[in-house]
Amino acid sequence: MSISRDLMKYKLFWGEQSFCLTCCFFLKEVCFSCTGPSQGPVDDCVNWLLSNSQHLTSYLFNEATLEKFPFSLLTVHLFPRTFAQNCRNIEVLNLNGCTKITDSTCLSLSKFCSKLKQLDLTSCVSISNHSLKALSDGCRMLEMLNLSWCDQITRDGIEALARGCTGLRALFLRGCTQLDDGALKHLQKHCPELTTINMQSCTQITDEGLVSLCRGCHKLQILCVSGCSNITDASLTALGLNCPRLKILEAARCSHVTDAGFTVLARNCHELEKMDLEECILVTDNTLVQLSIHCPRLQALSLSHCELITDDGIRALSSSTCGQERLTVVELDNCPLITDVTLEHLKSCHRLERIELYDCQQVTRAGIKRIRAHLPEIKVHAYFAPVTPPPSVHGGGQRLCRCCIIL
Repeated sequence: MSISRDLMKYKLFWGEQSFCLTCCFFLKEVCFSCTGPSQGPVDDCVNWLLSNSQHLTSYLFNEATLEKFPFSLLTVHLFPRTFAQNCRNIEVLNLNGCTKITDSTCLSLSKFCSKLKQLDLTSCVSISNHSLKALSDGCRMLEMLNLSWCDQITRDGIEALARGCTGLRALFLRGCTQLDDGALKHLQKHCPELTTINMQSCTQITDEGLVSLCRGCHKLQILCVSGCSNITDASLTALGLNCPRLKILEAARCSHVTDAGFTVLARNCHELEKMDLEECILVTDNTLVQLSIHCPRLQALSLSHCELITDDGIRALSSSTCGQERLTVVELDNCPLITDVTLEHLKSCHRLERIELYDCQQVTRAGIKRIRAHLPEIKVHAYFAPVTPPPSVHGGGQRLCRCCIIL
């Protein structure tokens, strides 16, 4: 198979086919995927590729650890430094799931890869604050960093990162359970360009840190605080007053937020497109009324386990501009007050693609059939449990329930 010299993107599927890369002097993007059984060592391939890839700008190990590849032990230890030394133009590096990666990788990147803009270290569990200090020293052009599930990271690491990488735009910190409000205060002070931050399950975060972040990062567009159970209306108010460009808010399992906070948010963040309010148990129809009035771009809304939501709230939403022109997804799992009347209201949402109705016990098959007739392309997810048979007249018989019927 011949490959032209100007090939810009190429994927290596070790175990399926092998290709000659001898003439690919202008190779810019490489993806390693371990899709089949190992067929032999790839050390020579990797070493040659790295030593002849001065133009390489994007490199991906596709959700694999280094040990999934038949590298020798020597290659596993030397790979980060070899890579950094030979790929100094690298801008995008994805090491998602490479659990053997350590701080030495970031030290090498800091020394040789000053052009790095995007780095994904998801689940690189050996990464510590030392890595962030190194990146802040040598990779000051960094715009996106994913540290999800790197649970050794603390506020000290975030402080070093923020001081050195002031152009940071996206930061993913899911599952970094040691982070506290101090980390957000450093981001507020040094990273005004931040547009995306994901703090899912950062359980030590409180209003103090989030309010501080909002006051310094006015360009925020995407925020995830799902599982940050200490968040209250104070954070929503700060978001509304300081971050008018907000488009996506994920606040699932924030059980202390109420209509008051969402009212301020809706009245100030008119560009909202997606909201996840699952298990925001204090939210009522009043929030939906405010969203229907002030958020005409709303496309997706999750209200699962919001047990105070009723048909009236859905009526307000479905009759609004966003309901009739934008809304594509509504999730209403475990909303016990929702009935077939909600489905009648949702008929006017012409762009609706999916409704989630699991455990909405007042919704009937007939109601679902009617909305499907009106919106034939819609996907409705629900189930109906058969009635448990009565006990035997002779007693002693076990009461059984057949499997639920999935629609």
